[in-house]
Amino acid sequence: MLPQEIIRRKRDGQRLSPQEIAGFIEGLTSGSVSEGQAAAFAMAVFFNGMSRDETVALTLAMRDSGEVLDWSDLPGPVTDKHSTGGVGDNVSLMLAPIVAACGAYVPMISGRGLGHTGGTLDKMDAIPGYVSQPDVARLHKAVLETGCAIIGQTAHLAPADRRLYAIRDVTGTVESVPLITASILSKKLAAGLQSLVLDVKVGNGAFMEKSRDATALASSLVEVANGAGLKASALVTGMNEPLASAAGNAVEVRNAVDFLTGRFRDRRLEDVTLALAADMLQSAGLVPSNQDGMRRATETLASGRAASVFGRMVAALGGPADFVEKPEKYLPKAAVELAVKAAGNGFVIGIATRDVGLAVVGLGGGRKHPDDRIDHAVGITRLLPVGAEVRAGEALSLVHARTIADAEVAAATVLSAYAIGPSKPAAEKSVIRRILPRG
Repeated sequence: MLPQEIIRRKRDGQRLSPQEIAGFIEGLTSGSVSEGQAAAFAMAVFFNGMSRDETVALTLAMRDSGEVLDWSDLPGPVTDKHSTGGVGDNVSLMLAPIVAACGAYVPMISGRGLGHTGGTLDKMDAIPGYVSQPDVARLHKAVLETGCAIIGQTAHLAPADRRLYAIRDVTGTVESVPLITASILSKKLAAGLQSLVLDVKVGNGAFMEKSRDATALASSLVEVANGAGLKASALVTGMNEPLASAAGNAVEVRNAVDFLTGRFRDRRLEDVTLALAADMLQSAGLVPSNQDGMRRATETLASGRAASVFGRMVAALGGPADFVEKPEKYLPKAAVELAVKAAGNGFVIGIATRDVGLAVVGLGGGRKHPDDRIDHAVGITRLLPVGAEVRAGEALSLVHARTIADAEVAAATVLSAYAIGPSKPAAEKSVIRRILPRG
C-alpha cells in the first residue's frame, strides 16, 4: 500500500494492520517514505491514537528496522530502565552502576535531550574521551567487564525510530502516547533485554503534566512491552520540581559522582533512584521482593561498589581512569557564575520546572534545533527544593553560563520560576504509584 494511503487511513481513524505498519516503517528506514509523510503519519497518530495491537506492531517494526543485540553469553540477567524525561533527572548515571554492582547486566541505550528535558547521552558526552556511541564489540566488552554501559542508539539499532524521533521533536507530536511507547520500547527490545522498568514522570516539568496522562502512558508501556514479549513494570514519579539540585550536562554528571561517592545526595533523587533499583532487581530475579531489592540497592550504594562500577565503565568506554576520584579535573566549566537571589523571605512553595529546563536550553545546554551543538559546561546548580526556607538576598540557585548576558537572561527565568510563600508546603511523594502488568 502507498504511504499516503496508510496516512489517510490513520487520519480517518481506521485501524492499521501489522502489515501496513511494517510496510510504512520499512519505507521510513529505506528512505522511500519522505520526512513530510513521516510527519503526517505522526500527526495522524497524535490525533487518532493507536490500539494496543497497533502499538505492539509499530514497536516490533521499529525494533526490526535494525539489528537486535544478543547477550546470551552473559552469566546473569540483562535489564534496563527508561525515563520519560524531566529536569535534573540524572538517575541513569547512578542506577545502572548500582544494579550492575548487584549482579545484573545493564546495557543502557539512552537518548539525547528532547524539548526542555535533558538527555542522558548529552550528559555522558560531557566526560572527555567517553565514547557514547561505541560499536557493538566495544559495547559488549564494556558490559561484560563492568556490568553496565550507558550509551546512545547506534546507527544499527532501531534506525526507523531515530528518524521518527527527530521528526517528532520539531513537529509538535512528542506527547503522543503510542509514539512515545513505540519509540522507547523499540530501542529497549533492540538492546536484547530480558526485563525493563519504566520511570514515567508526572508534573509541570514532565511531558505528562496530569496524573491520568502519566498513568495512561505507564500502562501503555507496560502492556505493549509485555505484548512484545518483554517483562516490564513502571513507576510514576513526581516532576513538579527538578529531581536533582543541578540541571545541565557536566553539572549533573558532577552531581551523580557526588551521589555515588556519598559526598552529597539530593533526597528526592535518592528516593527515586533506589525505588527504581529495587524494581529492577526484583524484575531481573535477583531478589524475591521489592523490599529485599531496596535493602540490597541501599547497601550496594553505601559500600562504594556502585561508584567503583561507574568509574570502571567510564574508563572502559574511553574516559579517564580516575574520573570518579577527580571529576573536577575533567568536566568542562563555564566562565560565568551568577547567583539567583530571592526577592523576599519565606518558603519555596512551587517551581515552574519546565521553565528551569528551558533556561538550560537557552544557555546552550539543550537544543532548539535537532542539529544544534550542546554546550556541556553550562547549567544551573544549587537549586533549592520545594519546602526550603529562604531570606531576601539569599541564593535560590547558581547559573553557570558562557557570558554575563546569557547568565542574566537565565537568572531572570529561574527567578520567575520560583514561587515564595509565607508557610512551608506539604511534601510531595517522590514515587507516586507502581504499575504492574495485568494479571
